[in-house]
This record gives sequence, structure tokens and C-alpha cells, in this order.
Amino acid sequence: MVREGGLPLSEYTPLMLLSEAPRRRMRMSELADACNLTLGGMTRVVSRLEKQGFVQRVQCAEDLRGWNAVLTDDGLARLREAWPAHLASVRRHMLDDLADHDLARLADALRRIARKP
Repeated sequence: MVREGGLPLSEYTPLMLLSEAPRRRMRMSELADACNLTLGGMTRVVSRLEKQGFVQRVQCAEDLRGWNAVLTDDGLARLREAWPAHLASVRRHMLDDLADHDLARLADALRRIARKP
């Protein structure tokens, strides 16, 4: 994905999550949990994204103790650039080797998982 889209999965994932969040922002701790990273690991990733102009950190208005990561317009544009390479990678590594009946079973299983509370 880095070779094709120039964006590693460790950066693509937080940009994608932020793009789907209300007001394109998430508390740093929530973003870390969603990315399965420690808060320190997420801070390092967000720092890299911040230097590239893709994310800004702003203080949480709710309690003034925490910080939010906010996806910038440039970050959203970069995510949209990387999306085709990400999708192609997922297809190539996960879906291309499945037969039609296997793909149907996978889709069914994922629907059941998605319905769980």
C-alpha cells in the first residue's frame, strides 16, 4: 500500500476513522483505542500526520484536559488519493482468492458480526 498509495496503513487507518467521525474529530484516546494503539503510539502517528498538514490537535472543549485529533481538508484529500490503492490491496490480499461461494459465506458472516451489539 505504501508503494502504490504512499500512505502506510498506520496513517491511513486514523485518517479513515477521523473522516467518518462527527465533525471529523475524535479524542486522542478514542482514536488510539480504535486503531488498537497505545496513547503514546497514537501520539507519534498523529504527530507525523500533523507535520504533513493532514491532522490538527485541538484541546477538548468539553473538559479542557484532553486533546482531539481533527482531520484537515488536506488530510481528507490525501485519504481520498490513497483510497483506491487501499481498496486494491484489500481485494488482492483478502478477496481475490475466494471463490464465489466463499465470498458469499464471508459476506454472510460479516453481516452477522455487524449486527452484534
